[in-house]
Amino acid sequence: MRDVPAPSIQSRDYGAQLRDALDRIEGLVVDGLRHGFFEYSLACEIGKDGRRKFVIRAGKSHKFTIPESDLPR
Repeated sequence: MRDVPAPSIQSRDYGAQLRDALDRIEGLVVDGLRHGFFEYSLACEIGKDGRRKFVIRAGKSHKFTIPESDLPR
């Protein structure tokens, strides 16, 4: 079995809110690595109409509402 690299996150066709959330996570991880230490938490719950309420806690909270239609199939 050969290892096949996963497609880049950047190359995937995500909805705007999901793309923003992933970009924020990437930025926070890079900033944390530069600083030398960090601790983050991620939480998600399903709300009305299948929307995901996604929260990144990293000193302050970053909140995103992601419609179910924005999720990859």
